[in-house]
Amino acid sequence: MFTDVVKVKIAAGKGGDGVVSFHRTRGNAKGGPDGGDGGTGGNVVVIADHNTNTLSKYRASKLWQAEDGTPGSSGKKRGRKGEDIELVVPPGTIIMEDDRVLADLEKQGDEAIIAHGGRAGFGNAHFISSVRQAPKMAELGEQGEEKEVTFELKIVADVGLVGLPNAGKSTLLSVVSNAKPKIANYPFTTLEPNLGVVDIDDNTFMMADIPGLIEGASKGKGLGDEFLRHVERTKVLLHIIDATSESIELDYKTIQKELKEYKIDLTSRPQIVVLSKIESVPKANINAKIKEVAKAAGLKQKDVYTISSVANMGLADLLRNTYKLVEKVKSEKTEEPISEMPVIRLDESASWEIHKTGNTFEVTGKDIEGFAKRTNMDQYQSVQRLHHILERKGITRQLIKFGAQPGHTKVTIAGKDIEF
Repeated sequence: MFTDVVKVKIAAGKGGDGVVSFHRTRGNAKGGPDGGDGGTGGNVVVIADHNTNTLSKYRASKLWQAEDGTPGSSGKKRGRKGEDIELVVPPGTIIMEDDRVLADLEKQGDEAIIAHGGRAGFGNAHFISSVRQAPKMAELGEQGEEKEVTFELKIVADVGLVGLPNAGKSTLLSVVSNAKPKIANYPFTTLEPNLGVVDIDDNTFMMADIPGLIEGASKGKGLGDEFLRHVERTKVLLHIIDATSESIELDYKTIQKELKEYKIDLTSRPQIVVLSKIESVPKANINAKIKEVAKAAGLKQKDVYTISSVANMGLADLLRNTYKLVEKVKSEKTEEPISEMPVIRLDESASWEIHKTGNTFEVTGKDIEGFAKRTNMDQYQSVQRLHHILERKGITRQLIKFGAQPGHTKVTIAGKDIEF
């Protein structure tokens, strides 16, 4: 099954815990601290691979999870880093969290980390100092990032075929490329985009057959908005019109209206207008058909292409000029950006906030919550370290200013109750 939009739950690995350990040898039962750090949790990585053409496999699993890092050990040995999990997607896939773009994998080999593994906890060897020569504390590893994201595939093709249902798009693609779309003489035969490689004069380009559009497509009628997303990345559009139609002008204007009213005005994309199925039109009527569509499109009659896919008429000329236009667009770099711009992941600042509810104070902020998560509340020295951090950051002073009283106030950070 072809799938071009799917929601995916992902979880990066937890960081490994640091350990409390002391080096012991014969004659020295209480040697120096040698507890190692944990290993970092594995990341969730997405990779674009042209050998994959659908997102369907991500419908089956409820959670894609990277491996946890392992704890440290004695001898200052660091825990093993958790294995990354690699999610392979077709080129043209965008990964979004809510309305924020996490990654845009447009071409073969593009990759991105979309969930970062948890930070590893330090072992007690890390905390040795001139005033703390035998620390009995170690950090816990942090949880990895967990998210629900949307994978959205927008086919990457040089040329997109657009037109009403049964206009002859699939037949054209099957004749000029290696694609094998389903073809029949009734509307809505094509229910999913098809992609093929066109070879002309030893030059190649990618062509996509976009399922037939109808009036209201840009608003979602007939799944039109789902299909139009695949036009966004194309460089050139071939507007295919059935020459046997009794309403050629209306057919042309219907598709142009939907292209214009889509969230990106797709009519600004370079277009070639093509009359198909001319083998079914009496020769005496062909010029009238050309004149009608040229008038509707504001073109000279010589700029309207006439083809017969089944009789292989006019195809070579169409393909050569399509290739030239594609190369011209590439050289001019006039391709429009996609509607969503990639978002660069930035580290948040060390700022913090205090929220008071009754006699409870909650401290929030990325850095301080990270320290709290890594604090082992069962280790006295670890708790004391957290208090020193609160004092150093000015949080303790601000809590007192807001009315917190030692021994009578509940303070929570990252879901942990801190004795104040």
